[in-house]
Amino acid sequence: MLKFHLITLFPEACEAYLSASILGRARSDKKMSVSYQNPRAFVDLPKDKKKNEFSYRKVDERPYGGGPGMVMMALPVVKAVKKSLARAKGKTAVIWFQPDAKAFDNKEADKLLKFDDVVLVCGRYEGIDERAKKMLKTLGTLKTYSVGEAVYTGGELPAMAIVDAVTRRIPGVLGKDESVEERRVASHASYTRPEVITFGTKKYKVPPILLSGHAAKIEEWRKKGK
Repeated sequence: MLKFHLITLFPEACEAYLSASILGRARSDKKMSVSYQNPRAFVDLPKDKKKNEFSYRKVDERPYGGGPGMVMMALPVVKAVKKSLARAKGKTAVIWFQPDAKAFDNKEADKLLKFDDVVLVCGRYEGIDERAKKMLKTLGTLKTYSVGEAVYTGGELPAMAIVDAVTRRIPGVLGKDESVEERRVASHASYTRPEVITFGTKKYKVPPILLSGHAAKIEEWRKKGK
């Protein structure tokens, strides 16, 4: 079973998506699992705060050299990763997100299938102290990816994208291997019933080739991506 470990300050932001539909079934069927480590758990609570005031565990500081916003401190993140790795029993990879890094794609998703445990480090604020990345390199395989060219509020969205892309490649998750779109001939355009849709004053029809029953011509049409 492939195990994903998300290092995040906001596990609740991920759990709803990772529990629904195909991903939820994959977890129920024990094709993969998802666990969380919150960096706040690795920070001492201020003496004037009550034991259950978790949000007061400080994980960010002002950046050296000035600049807007706050930066996540290195040690809480590294300690959270170490806790996840301590539970791993096979081949592990730690994923670090960086906007100018190598783009995550289907080929990289296939490569991650070779690991038993994948730890995804979700940054927030203005990012994570760069020293955390250097420390993580001492713990094992570190892969740095970007997921899209946009900058996101945190690493949770890219992490969920990776969990989704990799999980659908696990044998049995989609029922048939051909269900993984990029492994079969498929146009980006898909159509279903009804054959004709009336919207406003216009009629929108399914391309005639898809109604022909001619498998070879349909395959040729899909290869052209029309």
